Amino acid sequence: MNARRPRRQGPGRRASEWLLSSPSLLWLTVLVLVPTAIVFLIALRPPDVDGGIGAGWSAQTLRSLARASYARIAWRTVYLSFLTTVFCMLLAVPCGYLIGRADRRWRQTLLLLVVIPFWTSFLIRIFAWKVLLHPDGAIKAALVWLGLVPPAAGLLYNAGAVLLVMVYTSLPFAILPVYAAAEKFDYTLIEAARDLGASPLGAFARVFVPGVRRGLLAATLLVFIPSLGSYIIPDLVGSPSSEMLGNVIAQRVFVERNLPHASALAAVLTAAVLVPMLAVLLLRRNGGASARTRGAS
Repeated sequence: MNARRPRRQGPGRRASEWLLSSPSLLWLTVLVLVPTAIVFLIALRPPDVDGGIGAGWSAQTLRSLARASYARIAWRTVYLSFLTTVFCMLLAVPCGYLIGRADRRWRQTLLLLVVIPFWTSFLIRIFAWKVLLHPDGAIKAALVWLGLVPPAAGLLYNAGAVLLVMVYTSLPFAILPVYAAAEKFDYTLIEAARDLGASPLGAFARVFVPGVRRGLLAATLLVFIPSLGSYIIPDLVGSPSSEMLGNVIAQRVFVERNLPHASALAAVLTAAVLVPMLAVLLLRRNGGASARTRGAS
């Protein structure tokens, strides 16, 4: 039996593919690539005394970012975003597993509970957490009654409050991609692993988690990337000691009117987002190429 030859793409098919992709490419170029290029260009311009962009070109703004204070803020931004992603994934994986294995009549109800927070304004949800974490709020009173925190402890305006609210607001974005992958997972593989002697936790970690890795990757990107640019949550429930790069960018734009400095910080933040994405895409491409090579051999 002859092996099936791959179908060659003719010029007409390639032209139709480019035609179908042109609206998306135009949208990405106009609304993503061009604004990003403008931000990088403004970062190389000097600031104007009137709050605008000065004439000429200068790298002084980029050199000023080498100060230790910016390094601490950048590290805090990456650290809080990383912790947010880790906690969201630790909660999203079992939630996606349970929803995926739930009976169909209960599955829609569970999904509804996940997306209910989207029905409320983002700001209202943050202010609700300010009420809950207030020194006279319900959470503080319950923790004091249980003896877990002293009466003088503060739950607001610190890095812990920022992390808690960021996990709360990002968790649905982690659960939904994991559930989308879990819904298509073949759960008989877990039963087979149990029959071969694997423990419930071992079958979950060695069979289910690798089986939904695409959903895990999507959830990680959907949580980590927006967390890097978060500034409303640190501004409302954080303090100057827990500010992130987004807060500094907003201060440079709205308070100091230093657009080149804000653009330089935004360029650094954009690079911090693009580098992990490109690394993931490269790893996926190399993994796919190696899999095809093994299949051909």
